[in-house]
Amino acid sequence: MTAEPAADGALEATSLVELAVRRLRGEILTGTLAPGERLVEEQLTRRFGTSRAPLREALRLLGQQGLVEHLPRRGVRVAKLSARDIDELFTLRDALEHFAVRCALSGPPAGRRPLDGLLAAVEQMEHAAATGEALDKAAAHRAFHLELVGLAGHHHLMRVYEPLLMQLQLYMATNMRREALDRSAHDGPHRHRRLYEAIATGDLDAALVELEHHGARTYLAPELDTDTSD
Repeated sequence: MTAEPAADGALEATSLVELAVRRLRGEILTGTLAPGERLVEEQLTRRFGTSRAPLREALRLLGQQGLVEHLPRRGVRVAKLSARDIDELFTLRDALEHFAVRCALSGPPAGRRPLDGLLAAVEQMEHAAATGEALDKAAAHRAFHLELVGLAGHHHLMRVYEPLLMQLQLYMATNMRREALDRSAHDGPHRHRRLYEAIATGDLDAALVELEHHGARTYLAPELDTDTSD
């Protein structure tokens, strides 16, 4: 049985934790809940129509994903990333993606993984850009990068990479919203299609060059948290 949100916005049926995670993650990634915003349990339980126990478990899981922060004696807030956090996370992401592309394209063509999933993610991003669905665009963006690293066929690499990407989701979603104000909504999908096409050629050097241009430096300067007191 799959639970669905009720028409009035309350959550009902079986997995209240899963639904609360999905609802809160969506509100964080679409900007309904802003970085640094306090998450008050009483308000959320009333709005979602659930008890404190599943909500607290949902907040715990979102904390593991790097989307919320639990502050001692100060409650929970939407995560804020410092300039150092961003630099370290993107540097590590770049290194892991370069390694993944080298693994994927260094072997003989006959042994390479199909690119269907990577292409599907690009097409989902393009569709979301055309329809203006910010949450769908963020989901497709995450799917693209998971598919990219998955091409390496390296299970331990994926276990390291996936939680890293989750931590970056908050920043990337915030940046994509800001990017939409200053650039065409299609710039991001075009950037990902170029990377897909470079990988599809099977030319390792060309793919690495495109990946180098694709990374964090293409993003707009973020409004970062400079408060280190927490």
